[in-house]
Amino acid sequence: MSTARGLHAHVLDTLGQRIVDGELAPATVIRPELVAEEFAVSRSVVREALRVLQSLGLVEPRQRVGTQVLGIGSWELLAPTVIRWRGASPAYFVQQRELLELRLGVEPVAASLAARAVSTAGAEAVTAAAEDMLAACDRDDSRAYLEADVRFHRALLEASGNAVFTHFAGTVEALLRTRTSESRDTITRWTRDAAARHDAVARALVRGDADAAAAAAAELVRVTRDEFIAEAPAR
Repeated sequence: MSTARGLHAHVLDTLGQRIVDGELAPATVIRPELVAEEFAVSRSVVREALRVLQSLGLVEPRQRVGTQVLGIGSWELLAPTVIRWRGASPAYFVQQRELLELRLGVEPVAASLAARAVSTAGAEAVTAAAEDMLAACDRDDSRAYLEADVRFHRALLEASGNAVFTHFAGTVEALLRTRTSESRDTITRWTRDAAARHDAVARALVRGDADAAAAAAAELVRVTRDEFIAEAPAR
């Protein structure tokens, strides 16, 4: 038997994905009674799902109208849940480019700050993740590579000592995990060259070389961004 939490998650994910996919267009009114009937759930489950969607900026209750779907301009685009939905939508490549451009402005600064902080624990965490990525390449283990990649970027942002950058780690992790659903080789094949670029950042942190760390982090994100731009479907 499905639990209330499981039912809530199912309704939330389905409605969120429909909105992000464009199946439920902006200004569409969501009728709770119809949703409850479609999913065979209680009105309370539907109301809770709509509250979460509202907190993410996807819907808004309006007097004498009902709960209306909002356009992308209102969405919480850095929220991991929204990133996951967009990652499974036709906007996959657009989201990758947009957030890689944002990361290009954040991660080099984080790397520079981390190098200046000269935190042994921070440098060790980044280095261990980079080494695990290289080892995963040798084993051709894409799952281990992804997990090490997630740890690398989280450790880098945390090592910066900037609380806002640390908070951004959840956004980066969500973005990295959307890549597992793509089948394009240049995007999902975890290459040794890419791992080596991560290792270059780690080595600069260990040396305490802020300029080299920033340059290596910028190169790392820039190459990934360029891969996605090259592989994006022609419009």
